Amino acid sequence: MPRIPYPNAESHSADTTELLGKLPPLNIFKMMGHAPHLIRPFAGLGTAFLLNGKLDAVTRECVILRVGYLSGAAYETAQHEKIGRDVGMSDALIEAVKKGPGAGILTAEQRLAIMFTDCLLEMAKPTQTRLMPTLHHFGPEGVQELTLLIGYYMMVCRYLETFGVEIEEGGAQGVPVDA
Repeated sequence: MPRIPYPNAESHSADTTELLGKLPPLNIFKMMGHAPHLIRPFAGLGTAFLLNGKLDAVTRECVILRVGYLSGAAYETAQHEKIGRDVGMSDALIEAVKKGPGAGILTAEQRLAIMFTDCLLEMAKPTQTRLMPTLHHFGPEGVQELTLLIGYYMMVCRYLETFGVEIEEGGAQGVPVDA
């Protein structure tokens, strides 16, 4: 149950109605109707990660799901379990992400990304022992994307949990992404 009511769509400006009409019909965007000036930048950054990011799509979804699981954000994990399956994640891999970096079926890249994710959820400044191998594998551009991805989805999870955004009727919708 949402902690505050979803805004009444009839009260939106024409611009907000048009913008929301271009986005997937997800409750997270519906709730953001309370602060319509934030919808475009919020959705833009999320879209940049999902459609224009350089990280491998499965690795990206492992990171997003790990943030969601550690944040206790059921909406986020439901949406990204669907997206993860759409980009090729198996149910076994999703379960491995829940278990963490020690799970046996993770690739070396997925394990490294999840260890870095866990580190950043625990502390703002990663230790040298976490940063250097991550930097060696992903390079500066990749670590920057990874860090911003983790931070963005930490923000998303906190938003979802603060306002009690519910999974859409009929289950998670996900968003269209290419693998």
